Amino acid sequence: MTLIPKGVQKRGIAPTDLTTLTDPFHASMVKALKMIGTDGEAPGYAERRWRGRDDHDLDWGAGAVRLGSALCHGTGIESGSRPVLTRERRDPMPPTFAKAAATIVAAFLLAGCATSARQLMPTPVLYQLPGGQPVFDRAAESQQRPSPDLDLLFITDRAPPTAAEQEAQGQDQDPLPYGQERARRIAFGSAQVRVVPGLDWEALREQSQLAKRTREVNLELGQVRELGAFPQEPYRLHRTEDGKLLRDRAELERHAEAKGRLQGEVQRRLAAAPSKEVLLYVHGFNETFASAAFTAAELCHFLGREHVCAFFTWPASSTGNFLTSYTTTTESADYAVEHLKKSLRMLGMTPGVEGVQILAHSRGTALTLKAVRELGLEAIAAGKEAVDIYKFNNLVLLSPDIDVDIAAQQLTGFLSDPDLITLWPEGKVPRVLKGRLTVYTSPEDRALLVSKILFRSRKRAGQLRPEDIPEKGQRYMEALGRMDLISYLGKRTDFFGHSYFTTNPQVSSDLVQLIRYGRRLGEPGRQLIKTGPITWKFPLDQATGR
Repeated sequence: MTLIPKGVQKRGIAPTDLTTLTDPFHASMVKALKMIGTDGEAPGYAERRWRGRDDHDLDWGAGAVRLGSALCHGTGIESGSRPVLTRERRDPMPPTFAKAAATIVAAFLLAGCATSARQLMPTPVLYQLPGGQPVFDRAAESQQRPSPDLDLLFITDRAPPTAAEQEAQGQDQDPLPYGQERARRIAFGSAQVRVVPGLDWEALREQSQLAKRTREVNLELGQVRELGAFPQEPYRLHRTEDGKLLRDRAELERHAEAKGRLQGEVQRRLAAAPSKEVLLYVHGFNETFASAAFTAAELCHFLGREHVCAFFTWPASSTGNFLTSYTTTTESADYAVEHLKKSLRMLGMTPGVEGVQILAHSRGTALTLKAVRELGLEAIAAGKEAVDIYKFNNLVLLSPDIDVDIAAQQLTGFLSDPDLITLWPEGKVPRVLKGRLTVYTSPEDRALLVSKILFRSRKRAGQLRPEDIPEKGQRYMEALGRMDLISYLGKRTDFFGHSYFTTNPQVSSDLVQLIRYGRRLGEPGRQLIKTGPITWKFPLDQATGR
């Protein structure tokens, strides 16, 4: 077994696999998992307490942060100073609360890990040797002389890190270019994600096709260059002598200049890309600039590095108290809607762009749905097809952290507002997507269990099972067309069961078949089980992820 270096995040760990790991980092992780109970069952005791070296009780958060610091830095837990779990036999804790509490503690445990180097996601099944498809096109390789490292386009409304954020990050890590505070402008640029330790292209290609890799393949944030920024918001206003209120001409010129630079950068990348589409990833809660870049990079990598690969990173909270961080993140997602909307509009309307593939995860799905909906309404109000203006191809919602009723309203609300669609003959339904709306869900998603409790939500969209959608609702969405809900019902392949689209090789393989090859469900390579008019599930033997 290859040991994981200090500071590198392990990917694709199933709880049952951890007992075989022997290095100090994973030994500590095993202890942590046993402490909070990750076997899917509620702990059978009323109270868990962390005790420090002086035997003083610590609250859940403090104890978890202390343990989490050791886990994040790969140092293990020193004898005599480690938190020790004690059990008190009382009335059993309610199962739902126990699971949620364990998840919240786990969030404390892993908070702050997001800036470390990270292992490349497991190889999707369709690429695995022997017999797998090649990850990269040989003809394109011979022309491009590819580098193992990836150069991503980023768009962000994060502010530069504060002094407190830099101090909290630690002296052993390079400072991130953007923190978790909100900026009053949109910036964009180039983010390099390095593949370490130094693999050449041939070695990386080989490791990218193995189910069990023989060498380490880790991702590390490299140089980040800001290439431009839009003016500070709100844009200045100017009142004329006759009392008219106008937008400031200089601000509009600066906006046009920034827009030209962004679209020019997209065109520069298009010229070198085999695909003339933009792949945009929108992250969720508890993500830093670096962790968002890592996920965008590994998705880009296993999609053959054919697209103009980009990520929109918004000021999601990744430090501090879990509950306050989550509520702050929820409002920051609302704050970012306008900026994502502008970004999607500019990307889709860039000359030469033939399509925009949108992948959104977790809380990022909420702001993405709102942004796409508002752009659709813009087009409807102008009497135009949104799909023709913005060139949106597929919209993929991964583990969507959004209330199911709100999601349904975002998707279908405009259909119940005939006063809005006044420029369309005979009630014609406008099209927003060229491709499909695909939703990946899992009832084993523990992160969504917490948000369900916090919001008192009937159901989070990312937890839906096929049977949770009534046939009447399925028939309506089938009539609307171009929507699939795919349920992953297998065991968790990551700590929270929230990132299965990268940690589970079967799920990531299905995603590749959709985005890269445009295959529909039921076609070769996407032979899932159809459970309803719009619902599908992975076969049981595939759902284990092994």
